[in-house]
Order: sequence, then C-alpha cells, then structure tokens
Amino acid sequence: MKFMIMLHLLSVVIWVGGMFFAHQVLRPVAAAQLEPPLRLQLWVGVFGRFFPWVWVCAVTVLATGLFMIMLMGGMKIIPLYVHAMLGLGLAMMAIFAYVFFVPYARLKQAVAGQDWKSGGAALANIRFLVGINLSLGLITIAAATAGAMFA
Repeated sequence: MKFMIMLHLLSVVIWVGGMFFAHQVLRPVAAAQLEPPLRLQLWVGVFGRFFPWVWVCAVTVLATGLFMIMLMGGMKIIPLYVHAMLGLGLAMMAIFAYVFFVPYARLKQAVAGQDWKSGGAALANIRFLVGINLSLGLITIAAATAGAMFA
C-alpha cells in the first residue's frame, strides 16, 4: 500500500505541479517576452515534452487509486473524500484527453502551417482548460488532505 501511495503522490505532484508552473510562471513570461510565432512554437515544444508525462501520470494515478480502493474494501466502504478524489480525478483526465486530442492537435497543425491566428486561438483554449484542470487538481489535493484529517 505504501508503494502505491508513493507512486500516486509522485504522479499527482508531477501533473499538478507541471500545470501550476506552466500556467502561473511560464505562460506570463512567454506572453510578455515572445512574439506570437516564437511563443506558439515554444508551447508546442513544451507540451510535446510535458504531455507524455501527463499520460503516464494520469494512468498511474488511476491505476494506483483503483488498486488502493480495492485494498481498502471497495467503493462501498471507502470514505466520501476518496469518492470525491476519484470523481475529480476522472474529470481531470477527461479534460486532459480533450486538450490533447483537440486544441493541442489544432495548435500543432497551426504552428506547422504558420497560421498564428489559429494557433493563438488553440493556445487560448488550452490555457483556459489547463486553468480549470489546475483548479480541480488543487481542490482534489485539498479534499484528500482535509478528508484524511477528518476521516
């Protein structure tokens, strides 16, 4: 169980921490210092390196979470905060999958075709959805820690 918790937490830290860094640190600096063509190319490169990690983390979080639920006795027995973590995590995974397959694909296509206006629109959509996912991730962490304190 301790190994599963470690894998679970490491995956959460990489995913949520990466979103925090990208959204709150890298994005404002890139927007202030880079012209749209360079900024969009930067983001294609950043996402190209970060998104494979997110896939691994999302699968790991889900697998370890479900395994720990099973070890705790199943869905009928686990505390409410674990149900909340699972629901929020599934929502985050769905949002990420959408980001990856729709606006990120549009961003890559726009940058490859040097269509900076379409690329900017795709990046704005990604930024909005990452903001939602970051918020859900922080709420999930809060629910996990607060729930564990009161369970």
